[in-house]
Amino acid sequence: PLPRRARAIRGRAISHLLAGELRYACYLLESTIDELGASGLADPEALVLLYAAVIGPYIDMGAHARAAHAAELALALAPQVNDPALVAGMHRQVARTFLAEGRTADADASLAKAQTIYQQLRLNTDLAHCHWMRGYVQAQNGELDAAERQLRTARDMLAAKRAALYTAQVEVELADVLRRLGRHDEAAGLLSALLELGDRHGAVHAGGAHRLLGMIAEEQGDTESAEEHYVLSLGLLERSGATGDLADLCRLLGDLLRRTGRTEAALDAYRTGLGHRAAPGTTTLGPAPATPSFAGVSKRLGS
Repeated sequence: PLPRRARAIRGRAISHLLAGELRYACYLLESTIDELGASGLADPEALVLLYAAVIGPYIDMGAHARAAHAAELALALAPQVNDPALVAGMHRQVARTFLAEGRTADADASLAKAQTIYQQLRLNTDLAHCHWMRGYVQAQNGELDAAERQLRTARDMLAAKRAALYTAQVEVELADVLRRLGRHDEAAGLLSALLELGDRHGAVHAGGAHRLLGMIAEEQGDTESAEEHYVLSLGLLERSGATGDLADLCRLLGDLLRRTGRTEAALDAYRTGLGHRAAPGTTTLGPAPATPSFAGVSKRLGS
């Protein structure tokens, strides 16, 4: 019953996450973790599932220390989990914390573990997500040709499963790789097609699509179009709570406004980015969920 309930909570949290409601997604997961700990029902499978699920929202909100702590707890509990698919999913999420810390080799090692499990279980959708994340890791390392191959593989696998939402999200990252390779027309075509889907792909990724279109326009000398896309992205990201993306967007917009002589407007853009970095719900999330009084956790963490 506990793992089943945890999966239901995770499903609700994912729905809120895709709608751009990052803080509420964190609240759902944290409150369930605390409830399990307080009740003494610290089931390892349920906890690994919840800790793995909360890593993504934490990172998107800039709460990297909490993400790292959740990853540490999930890894400590993993040997007590008998569900290999759950362990693989946990490794995928833990890889995100390694990426946030700049530990790309560790991230790739975690993804390789997950990929091996998914191949053995023939879970092609999850395997596609591994290709997706490995493409992201390679893009972070500047290995753009390899990243393109991984992301195209992921996109094709997800499209074959009719996973339209995830396909669109992969295409945002593929478009960024294409932009960095200088293939602006291909990148813009992917992003424009994605935005035609409306808000079904989530505010964070719609904001990312507009941000990339703004960068492409700016690189091509079209500052008016670039500003338009940046402003649209700003509106989407402000509602989503994705503070890292929002801060980068405000930097891009501020730099553009400064270069075109609008210093006061540029300062306003920078202030917007800084203000959201310090907004309630980002630096004042409240106390982190308590570590459950579960012997397996404390023993492995040396406490």
